[in-house]
Parts: sequence; structure tokens; C-alpha cells
Amino acid sequence: MSAARPPATARRAAALGPGLVALCGVLAVVAFLSVTLGSRDIGLSEVLRALGNWTDDGSISSTVTLQLRVPRTLLGILVGAALGVAGVILQGVTRNPLADAGIMGINSGAAAFVVFAITVLGLRGVGVYVWFAFAGAIVALILVYAIASFGREGATPVKLALAGAAVTAGLASITSGIVMTNVDALNELRFWQVGSLAGRYAPILTGVAPFLLLGLAASLGLGRALNGLALGEDVARGLGQHIGRTRLAAFAVVAVLAGAATAACGPIVFVGLVVPHLARFICGPDYRWILPYSMLLAPIVLLLADVLGRVAARPDEVQVGVVLGVVCAPAFVAIVRYARLSEV
Repeated sequence: MSAARPPATARRAAALGPGLVALCGVLAVVAFLSVTLGSRDIGLSEVLRALGNWTDDGSISSTVTLQLRVPRTLLGILVGAALGVAGVILQGVTRNPLADAGIMGINSGAAAFVVFAITVLGLRGVGVYVWFAFAGAIVALILVYAIASFGREGATPVKLALAGAAVTAGLASITSGIVMTNVDALNELRFWQVGSLAGRYAPILTGVAPFLLLGLAASLGLGRALNGLALGEDVARGLGQHIGRTRLAAFAVVAVLAGAATAACGPIVFVGLVVPHLARFICGPDYRWILPYSMLLAPIVLLLADVLGRVAARPDEVQVGVVLGVVCAPAFVAIVRYARLSEV
């Protein structure tokens, strides 16, 4: 008599679980490369000595490794994971395969508040901008959800997408109008908007890390709810799911993740758009697996792009936002061509 066939959930776990372990190993290797490679040529032995002592002895190699590269790498891991997961949630909630932080008002809201800090309050510095950008991203998302909630049907996927586009266009127009008449605001905003891990030191990492970790932990509990939404609102209601509460909880998590990530590093494009499709291509339509896969794939992509930008133009470096735009655009075209983009 043949043994009973294991349930589908167990078979999927057996197939996809080792993939998560392998991605953890890949992420560790990429993080090591991020710490050991850069625009400044520092020998591997010097980097390892600095990491072993974990004390800044005043040497160039120790300072660069511990004060610049390590915080930059850790921030890249957290920000990459946050952007990837936020993209998954936005695409699942809106049922829009092109949803990301850019079209839901997050980037525009963050930029508008940064301009407000510069022009009205006269503030300067990335350490100051991070909190205004965080507040602006959250306010923009709240505004998008509030506008989409008007009407009898509430915040439907179509209304969320339209509200996001409207808020993005409105805030971007206001921001552009201000910076075109203010040279200081234009220069400062241009520095922040490029999307970069460079110059983001330990204080910024420690400032946003609690928000990112909290958001990432909360996101793992949304997999079942996103699976219900993917089946359609009527089916989700039939399964006992409260659509309004689910969307509100999802947007709250996105506000924390994408808001903190955008605030810390500027509007980094393509990670939240491409990585969810890559994860879906690997593990199928189950959001309980798409979320953790995106949480690992996104920082791998972000750190690899950052390392490439640092070593490609020595002794200068190309910002990670530019590298991602060049590398991920054809990758996204390939995903559209070979994957079934409509199935979100």
C-alpha cells in the first residue's frame, strides 16, 4: 500500500523552503562584497582587520569600513527589503501589476515635505530631510486612501490607482513649481531625489531601522489576506475577510516601509516594481511565499546595483538609483515578455 501523498502546503514548503535558505546565503555574500568593495581601493586584509577589531583606530581603512560601508550595507539590506515588500503589498491590494511607491504618491509626498523643510523652515541636511520625507510619504498615502474611500464602494483597486495618480501629479506639480523659483531648493532636492545609499551614515540607519523592522515583521502576517484579495472581493468576503480593514492594514504597513525607505535614501526606482514579479515568477501566486522571497531578493538586487555603481566609475561612483534604472529597465521588459504580468 502506497504512502499517503503529503498535502499541497507541505509539498510547496518542501520545494520553496530551501530557496529561502539559498537566498539568505546569496544575500550574505552580496553584503560581504558591499563591505569589501568600493570606490576607494582598500585591501581585503585591511577590511577584515577592521571588522575583526570593530574599533575605529583612525586609519583610513578602518574609518571607511566601519563608519561608511557597514552602515551603508545594513541600510541597503533594510531599505531593499522594505521596498520589495511594499511593492508586493501595493500590487496585491490594488491588483495593479504596475503599482509601486512612485505611482501611489509616496515619492511625491516625501519630495513635497522636503521642499517645505528647505523653503519654509530653512533646514538643510539629509539627517533633517529624512523625517520630513517620512511624514510626507505617510500623509500622501493617507490622502490617497481617503480620496479612494469616497463613494459607496469604498477604496476599490481602480479608485486607489486613480487617486494615487492624481495625488502624485498634484504634489509633483506643486513641488516643481516651488523648486523652479528657488535655486537652493532645487539643488538640495536634486541631491536627495537621485536615490542613493551614499552619505547615509549610522545616525540615519539607527533612525529608520526600528520602523523598517516593525513594518517587515507586520508584513509577513498579510500573506493570507492578500491571497484572499487576489481571488476577488466577493470571494474574499465569502471567506469572512473584511476588505476595508485589510486594505487599511496593508496601507499602514506600506506607509511605514516605503515611507521610511524613501525618506532615508530618496526615491529608489524599480526595486518595488520588478522584484515582486521576479518572486512571483519563482514561487507562484501564493503571497505567503512572495512576501519572504521579495524580502530577500530586493536587498540582493539593491546591493548588487550599489556595488556596481561604486566600482564602475572609480574613484567616483554612480548612484544606485541611476544603476537600477539602467539595469532593471530591460529586466522588467523581459519579465513583461516572458511572465504573465496580468496575474497579480
